[in-house]
Amino acid sequence: TALACAKLMKLDPERTRHAVNIAGVAGMGMRQSRVGELSHWKGVAFAHAARHGVYSALLASRGMTGPAPIFEGQMGFEKQLGVSLGNVAEVFDKTKEAMTGEGPASMILKTSIKFWPAEYHSQSAIEAALHIRNQIQDLSQVKSMVIESHDASVDIIGSEPEKWRPQSRETADHSLPYITAVALIDGEVTDKQFAPERFTETGIVQFLQSVKVERNDELSALYAEAVANIVHVNLADGRTLTKRVDYPLGNAKNRLPDDGVEAKFLQLAAPKISKEGADRVLKHSWKLDEAENVSDLMGSLEIKD
Repeated sequence: TALACAKLMKLDPERTRHAVNIAGVAGMGMRQSRVGELSHWKGVAFAHAARHGVYSALLASRGMTGPAPIFEGQMGFEKQLGVSLGNVAEVFDKTKEAMTGEGPASMILKTSIKFWPAEYHSQSAIEAALHIRNQIQDLSQVKSMVIESHDASVDIIGSEPEKWRPQSRETADHSLPYITAVALIDGEVTDKQFAPERFTETGIVQFLQSVKVERNDELSALYAEAVANIVHVNLADGRTLTKRVDYPLGNAKNRLPDDGVEAKFLQLAAPKISKEGADRVLKHSWKLDEAENVSDLMGSLEIKD
């Protein structure tokens, strides 16, 4: 964010470095905000980081200097974390090459979008569960579920005890067992599935005790090229229904069309700012490249009590 703002503000290289240094030293976050029983802060941590990047660039633009070097310095990232980042300048050069299109395709073309309002690593599990649900006529015949996933998914959303009995919305939408189970049972994953009365409902709490998450080495080897899950649903008649999804809808390799992006936005935004308000946001967003400033867009985002 600090670099992007520095570019937009046309800061010279020296002030750009100061913006990055201020942001890096004063804006460090801890991943504790995204493990265990999650709090409201999980939802604003990235926004806070972006705000701090803007603030750092503004300070640098007014002449404030920042500490350096922040990576290899005596008390920099490497010393504080006990790691070696290698040649940071070389990494930035490669990133610049990718972003400018002089080398690999611009990173925007590799961006994935979450179609369902849940943690990204669960997207393929949701899709698999919804596919299986269409094959089940009587949900009372479902006895148990096994989710095979890659290491990143298991570590982030599928290993802690809190994921099997979420007590907050933030934990529920970062729980691989809950998200997959509720997709199978409800046949949808919307904002409603993360209401407290849903994730604490007796039936879903009991079913979660029959949901297992297992590591799959093959899926781990494919990550992050693929973000795969395999879902097995065991039925009372002895059958097991299985579905594997590597590239969920919205993945860079399985792109979500524009009308799909709009549908997701309207579903989540209309209850907050009305259908008319959400339509205004879409209108300004699709024409952002033609706008002289962002005032109209920002004005349309206001939530009125």
